[in-house]
Amino acid sequence: MPMPEIPNGQAMAQELVYTLADLKHWNKSTPTLAVLGFPIAHSLSPMMHNAALQSEARHNPRLETITYVRFEIKPEDLKEALPLFHSKGFLGLNLTVPHKVIAFSLIEKIDPSASLIGAVNTLRRTQSGWEGFNTDGYGLATAVKESLDIELTDSNILLIGAGGAARGAAVECLMRKCRSLTLVNRTAQNLEELKMHLKGIAKEVPINSVSQVSLLEPDVSGIARGVLVINATSAGLKPSDLAPIDLVRLREPAGVFDMIYNPPKTQLMQQAEELGILTTNGLTMLVHQGAKALEIWTDAPSSRTAPLMLRAAREALALIR
Repeated sequence: MPMPEIPNGQAMAQELVYTLADLKHWNKSTPTLAVLGFPIAHSLSPMMHNAALQSEARHNPRLETITYVRFEIKPEDLKEALPLFHSKGFLGLNLTVPHKVIAFSLIEKIDPSASLIGAVNTLRRTQSGWEGFNTDGYGLATAVKESLDIELTDSNILLIGAGGAARGAAVECLMRKCRSLTLVNRTAQNLEELKMHLKGIAKEVPINSVSQVSLLEPDVSGIARGVLVINATSAGLKPSDLAPIDLVRLREPAGVFDMIYNPPKTQLMQQAEELGILTTNGLTMLVHQGAKALEIWTDAPSSRTAPLMLRAAREALALIR
């Protein structure tokens, strides 16, 4: 069955970007979900979620009136904003850069998997406040399997980055019992902090750390053959960005997963294609983490909403380009 058109009201809602000032005067009576970030105008989440909500309303009519909108909230305003969203009756929130780690210390109830990561990207309304979850790991594992036909379990992973996205990816790899995890980052201090954070989670999985500079040297024999390369940095967002590592230095990588989805092909992915290495961008990860968040809020099965979200995201990206 073709995916139905998004009603005009929802289409307008997903084009708008609201602010803290708008939140303070918020008086909409209809139930609302929102994504918070800084900046946030680029987010595809409203298009994805509104398409899925409309489709799911055929199974659950109460979803028909729910809309999903964007809010641009400065990091220093998040502490003020979160209680306001709750008092204004918002059903749930998604958090993106830079709020995932900041919000972690502001939420009293945290899902155990999110506690391991130290970051939340999904908040569900409870009577007393917000409950925090992190669906990024699920999104990564599902996307890697779907796009590259690779399981994180028993894979050798080379993870680039040490920020919030990398932390979530690292925890997911360890929880799924990857064979080994090699961390790569430009800043040695951040690299060691992440390694220490993961030490208690790793158990028998060996964790190594490598500086990006050392990957320019001829000998990288310490890195396992056939690694799955995951880029969790922002290197590649701009056309002028160089690839964060040189894939030629690695021994027969099994695949390259770049969390960046716009542009659709980064320099890292371009090099992978030239070398005949399986590669994909992060659009499917965005979709699957979003579908899991919607499941947390509404019980709509993520397996059913993910294809709708992917179609909506692709259509939105085509309009942007």
